Amino acid sequence: MADDKDFQTKVQRIGELVGGLEEIADAESRASAKALVQLLLDLHATGLERALEVVAKNEDCGQRIIDDLGRDPLVSSLLVLYGLHPLDFETRVAQAVEKVLSQVRKGGGELELLGIKDGTVRLHLEVTGHACGSTGKTLKKLVEDAIYEAAPDVGQLMIEGIEEPAGSSGFVPLGKLGGVIAPAAVQES
Repeated sequence: MADDKDFQTKVQRIGELVGGLEEIADAESRASAKALVQLLLDLHATGLERALEVVAKNEDCGQRIIDDLGRDPLVSSLLVLYGLHPLDFETRVAQAVEKVLSQVRKGGGELELLGIKDGTVRLHLEVTGHACGSTGKTLKKLVEDAIYEAAPDVGQLMIEGIEEPAGSSGFVPLGKLGGVIAPAAVQES
């Protein structure tokens, strides 16, 4: 079975390659390469949507299976990419915050979801008590990982309260992987 780290490495590499398409000098070749990527994404989206429709037809356990797929980090990312995740963006973010909250508190911090608007998630993270200097960075990384895992389609993640030099997390938003994929609703029978 593929591991999540290998999957994330592949997603990041795909993002780099798709971004590199803009560097193709020949406009016709660039357009053809982009069209190929979009057609592959569309093909996969159609197949995944059909698979979820078939699963949803099983009245006994279909929705439970779809929900389980939505909780799997690897499959969840694919479902988000194709607009097929059973939970909306806001719910996934709120659940991620709730899930990581106890770990943040154990690590000497407090976390609050300030808002979600247009793909931007705003959080407030504060180190409480007498913690060492690296605690803030550790907690911030913990929160970032939880949000990116639950909502890889986040456009921007703003964590207030912890000051840290700007840097690259290596996270590639799913929207950078190609054209816009219209969300498709899973038909339940």
